[in-house]
Amino acid sequence: MARLIARRLLLILPTLILVSILVFALSEVLPGDLGRFILGPYAPEASVKQLDHNLGLDKPIYVRYVEWAGHFVTGHWGTSYQFQTESVFSIVVHALANSLLLAGFALVLIVPTSIFVGVYAGLRRDSLRDRVITVSSLSMTVIPEFVSGVILIVIFAVVLNWLPSTAIPAPGSPFIDRFYYLILPAIPLMLIELGYIARMARVGTVQVLNQPYIRTAVLKGLPKRRVVLGHVLRNALVPTVTVIGSQVGWLIGGLVVIEFLFVYPGIGNYMVNAALNHDLPLLEACVLVIAVIYLVSNLVADIVVALLNPRIRKAG
Repeated sequence: MARLIARRLLLILPTLILVSILVFALSEVLPGDLGRFILGPYAPEASVKQLDHNLGLDKPIYVRYVEWAGHFVTGHWGTSYQFQTESVFSIVVHALANSLLLAGFALVLIVPTSIFVGVYAGLRRDSLRDRVITVSSLSMTVIPEFVSGVILIVIFAVVLNWLPSTAIPAPGSPFIDRFYYLILPAIPLMLIELGYIARMARVGTVQVLNQPYIRTAVLKGLPKRRVVLGHVLRNALVPTVTVIGSQVGWLIGGLVVIEFLFVYPGIGNYMVNAALNHDLPLLEACVLVIAVIYLVSNLVADIVVALLNPRIRKAG
């Protein structure tokens, strides 16, 4: 297990370096002059050049990258160009906490539901129920979040008035009220993820049911409940956990549309506004933090898979 974790950590470091280079390079090719963008179109050219110099934009790109990467590692992420009184670090931490709350609430709904639906379909493979579940869950994955989100807002917030159309309660509301406001934003995420995770749970269940030890357990007369919970579910979850780990990273980064649609102050919403307003420190920090979360979630998934499967643990 220790060797497995060490190998994964050694892979994470060069991946993060490559991602940081790509993030910095892509942010540099954004159109427009940053100094001109901050001072406005009518500012004198001398003032624009002076601001570019103060921001270090006249330095070679490799020098700026080394300085930026060094500051990022030490936690000095600079000051946001939009919110000049706030540091990028405090903005990202606050936005990330909101995004993690929404993503965690969505996962609480997604994971148990997807596993139950997938295992249920796998135990009844090739039946009418299996085909209905498979087709309907996969159909949900092709519906973009902004489409399902708008439809849900119209139905549940406008027509029926059951749920609020925004994702943030009024100031001073109890913390528990936040979950009520997160129900509607979480449903489009659930519809997207349900098809992927349920499909992997179904495939894992079908594969395990074909194994000789399952037939042996059935022939010994073990109750079906014990066979499913003790043998089928444990082994069927191995590929499912891998998919869940990759989807957690996607979920944090994929909240952009949902957060923008529901006016939710998460990291995805801040990332879009930073790109639109040429706020490079905030944009680079948001993207790199999402990359770190994606890699860490995959590492956690690998560890869980190794705990569920002794063969992978020994091979590592």
